Amino acid sequence: MCATLLDDLETYNPDTLDLSKDTEAADYWFSIIDEIINKFAKQAVASQKEIDPTSEERAERFKKSYKDQVENMRNSKNNNKPITIRDLLELNETTLRLYGFQDPWLKQKTEENEASIKLFKSRLDEIDKLKNVDRWTELIRGVLAGNIFDWGAKEVSDILEKDKTFGLHDALDKIQKRPWLIDNLNEWNLRMQETPHKCAVIFVDNSGADVILGILPFARELLKRQTKVLLCANSEPALNDVTYKELEDILQKCSCYCDTINSALKNGQLLVYANGQKGPCLDMRHLTPELCNAIESNETDLLVIEGMGRALHTNLYAKFRCDTLKLAVVKNKWLANRLGGDTFSVICKYES
Repeated sequence: MCATLLDDLETYNPDTLDLSKDTEAADYWFSIIDEIINKFAKQAVASQKEIDPTSEERAERFKKSYKDQVENMRNSKNNNKPITIRDLLELNETTLRLYGFQDPWLKQKTEENEASIKLFKSRLDEIDKLKNVDRWTELIRGVLAGNIFDWGAKEVSDILEKDKTFGLHDALDKIQKRPWLIDNLNEWNLRMQETPHKCAVIFVDNSGADVILGILPFARELLKRQTKVLLCANSEPALNDVTYKELEDILQKCSCYCDTINSALKNGQLLVYANGQKGPCLDMRHLTPELCNAIESNETDLLVIEGMGRALHTNLYAKFRCDTLKLAVVKNKWLANRLGGDTFSVICKYES
């Protein structure tokens, strides 16, 4: 357990919604389980259909098992045990593994990583043409636009399936125009005019454009300020989220196009850690010991949490002891409406 960054370990609750107490939220999430699970099962079959004729039969068993477990959760709402989005998403991954689907999004992730790496240098060139404040604004917008590329969100997967040419600049046009739903960009920009941070811990989200064209240019700018950067990615596969092993490979390839990243990898200024999570959400109580040690030993004074799972379904209201930047695009229409916005509303929450 790592309590270094938490304001109060005893009161820390990562989850934004509790479906056992929030009737409106429960009605929505439980009503769309069939839709969600059918999509995941379809992806699971597609990932193995050509190599294993049992994939369709196993996917049907996966669907039934998942639905039965969710129904049991729903029927136990009165047992005073929280039911969270984190529970539902982690249950999906656990049940997929049980029926032999280790990483259904692997092929998709690989293809998107390769495509985004080809665009990496040109994205850096775009950023480098901008002056300081404009540069940080564009870097934040880039992280947010990259976060749209989430195959776990129906509103996004519909777009990506229909338009194979949809790229980062299309996503930049798609996200909410300022003022954002939560908009602390000005406060962040002001902080970036002050003394650089010692060490930034960044919890990343999706593969492809998200991590390569969004997060890495942002991390590069921190590295140029001599801030040490710890990139934290999933220990195990979850949807199209990047894993720490995949991220290590991505960094090696991207370092060929960026001297800053290349040098930082060689001198230990840029490091990758497994985050200890098995789903797309983030519980700070379950980080790996190695990551906890790195957070403590490097005197971390900046925490960046990216994506709906990590910064919206979890940790939106959590308090931390260091400067904290939470970034996400709200890709679920119901949740966006609940928060007072619409689909593709932006969360840019900076707390000093």
